[in-house]
Amino acid sequence: MAKKDAPPRWDRKMQQRLARGEAAALGEAYDRFASLVHSLAHRVLGDEKAADAVTREVFAHIWEHPETYDPKQGPLRTWIAAVTHRVAVQRLRDREEQERDGIEDPVCGEEDLESKVRRASVAARADYIVHSMPVPLRRALELAYFQRRDYRQTAADLGVTEDEARRRLRLGLQLLSTAHDAGAPPGYGGAA
Repeated sequence: MAKKDAPPRWDRKMQQRLARGEAAALGEAYDRFASLVHSLAHRVLGDEKAADAVTREVFAHIWEHPETYDPKQGPLRTWIAAVTHRVAVQRLRDREEQERDGIEDPVCGEEDLESKVRRASVAARADYIVHSMPVPLRRALELAYFQRRDYRQTAADLGVTEDEARRRLRLGLQLLSTAHDAGAPPGYGGAA
């Protein structure tokens, strides 16, 4: 029984090597446990970037505080999983607190801001395109997408042939597809 409760020899040696500051030991621990740490963090946070950040933080903790692992308390794997869970839950709490306070997550904030600006730009351009397109095209798109009409129903509602309804929908969609093109929509903001 006592043999069963003793931590594996590898765990004790790894803890000793980390305590001595052996960089190779950290590399070995990373190779062995990184997928565990990342998957646990991802399960808690549901976010790839945040899981990457937690993985870095956990291995930094292992490097800086190897003495906090006590081989008598259990396997190294269990300790690393517990550290990961603690860090991930804390990050989740911090994120929720920041969302309540309206603060951006510092890990993802800059990229999220850029992404939000890009999406807002595309949305503004799409809005401009829809309001600028000829009324027959806009009406066909409104019937097809907002009222869920197929091209036959759209043709009947507009009093045009089915071929004409398909042509209007195709042209309207082609115009809308340009909303993803770079640059600000004409007539929106910027220098005059």
